[in-house]
Amino acid sequence: MTTWQQVNRSRQQTSHRLEGKVAIITGASRGIGAAATYLFAQEGASVVLASRSEEEMARIVEEIKANGGQALAVKTDVADAASLEALIKRTVEVYGRLDIAVNNAGVGAGRNKTLAELTEEEFDRVIQTNLKGVFLAMKYEIPAMQAAGGGAIVNLSSTVGLVGSGAGIASYVASKHGVVGLTKAAALEYARHNIRVNAVAPGTTLTSVNERWIADEQIRQRITSLIPLGRVADPVEIAESILWLCSDAASYLTGVTLPVDGGFIVP
Repeated sequence: MTTWQQVNRSRQQTSHRLEGKVAIITGASRGIGAAATYLFAQEGASVVLASRSEEEMARIVEEIKANGGQALAVKTDVADAASLEALIKRTVEVYGRLDIAVNNAGVGAGRNKTLAELTEEEFDRVIQTNLKGVFLAMKYEIPAMQAAGGGAIVNLSSTVGLVGSGAGIASYVASKHGVVGLTKAAALEYARHNIRVNAVAPGTTLTSVNERWIADEQIRQRITSLIPLGRVADPVEIAESILWLCSDAASYLTGVTLPVDGGFIVP
């Protein structure tokens, strides 16, 4: 479980790169989303957490506020258009604007199955959240950013959004490839509106979804043997990349999908 102190200890400096900014982070209750939430708050942003997990969001909001940050939790289902529309409306009501969005919410493929074994319902479940959820998020985020004079969006893809996989996760691979395509389309459509749209493609990361099998030494060694840096990522390392893309340091970057994977897709 990521905490404010864990994120703070892992960092070399805090420079308030997001001072005065308002940021929405979906899937903010755990993993990469939670790490990004703490990180953005430490950098001066007012952070709006969006997730279905109200209890976890409440804990994170309390911790951020206890450390002098600004945060708000809004229960959100990214697969539901009305829920996302309400999220943006609530953000603007409370903070008056939207500058940054991190579209991180997603689900795994579930039990590994070959494509022919997948049911239509199983395929739709993954696409509905991972791909349509990003589309719906941007659909409502972008007008709010236009009203604010611009903004930055980072969508979460995956290394399997850039390369194939025969691991029995076809729906997940398709959804994450789709996120890359949506990112490129949105970047080109809204560049002249001063809205930058990029994506991050994390490699294997130590999140709650992966903890169980990463704890298996044999499986862990097999996975890390394929990663040039020889280890899995910490969620904060992915969050730092997201922060950079959202900051003014990346002001001339749009339409890019950045692999943050320890060199996994280089060979």
